[in-house]
Amino acid sequence: MSYLSPERLWLLVLVAVLAVAYVLIQRRRKVYSLRFASPELFDSIAPEGPGFRRHVPPIVFLAALAVLVAAFAQPARQVRVPRERATVIVAIDVSLSMQATDVEPNRLSAAQVAANRFIDELPPSLNVGIVSFAGTASVLVSPTIDRLPAHNAINNLRLAESTAIGEAIFTSIDALQTVPADGAPEPPPARIVLLSDGQTTVGRPDSEAVNAAVEADVPVSTIAFGTTRGTIEYDDPNTAMVERQEIPVPVMEDNLRAIADGTNGAFFTASSLDELEAVYNDIGSAIGYELVDREITDWFVGGGIALLALAAAFSLVWFQRLP
Repeated sequence: MSYLSPERLWLLVLVAVLAVAYVLIQRRRKVYSLRFASPELFDSIAPEGPGFRRHVPPIVFLAALAVLVAAFAQPARQVRVPRERATVIVAIDVSLSMQATDVEPNRLSAAQVAANRFIDELPPSLNVGIVSFAGTASVLVSPTIDRLPAHNAINNLRLAESTAIGEAIFTSIDALQTVPADGAPEPPPARIVLLSDGQTTVGRPDSEAVNAAVEADVPVSTIAFGTTRGTIEYDDPNTAMVERQEIPVPVMEDNLRAIADGTNGAFFTASSLDELEAVYNDIGSAIGYELVDREITDWFVGGGIALLALAAAFSLVWFQRLP
């Protein structure tokens, strides 16, 4: 919790002064009483005094003042609110290595399931675009708040040869240019979420794409998806007989980490559907929502009034008077 006007908390010093004054007054009253009567006489006149109860109403009253001072300082707490006009481009690798079955049922199918759930959990006001890439990159869905085209594009992804991560980033940046400004002086906050299991084999190098993302002020969060044990079966065209070979396709993390670090994005690894969904949840919270201070003064005002009423009730019930 924080305070929007913390300087007003200095008024708590006055509450502390009142508390000290009350203690001093009670001590002086006791001293004066003892000057004019002996303890034995007090016991015979008032054998059953109120004891500590007489201090309860003033204590509760002082607590109420402290709470009302805190209310005057405008207390606030951080809450998650959806970002307005924010845009995320989901770029998914559809190279042949994504058919590896080290992630059940295979890398691509698991990526499709997790991407669909990720999109569903984003705020409705957030724009989503879909890019697929293998040897080239294509914008399947331009940024939009309509989730149906995004789901259709993800469900219809098809595998292809090669991997062009650099081209995927360039294509994603181009897709962001289609988001309308809506009269705002600055472009909407945007991020690219790129999922891949490999490294660039064709197209422009990753370093050029990183520079372009930095210039556009678009962080690229990367997800290295798969395990080191991934393999795919491949028909060797150089043999006279059709023979399927098993080719290792371990996930490649270093280049994806470098892209995230170079663009001020975040790097994640995932080796199962559950882990991938957890990663997407983290990314969704960072992209789709922001923390803002929301004033809760009314809570404190209500608490202060309740304490004042409680102090009055104690005083009336026990002493038939208001404090």
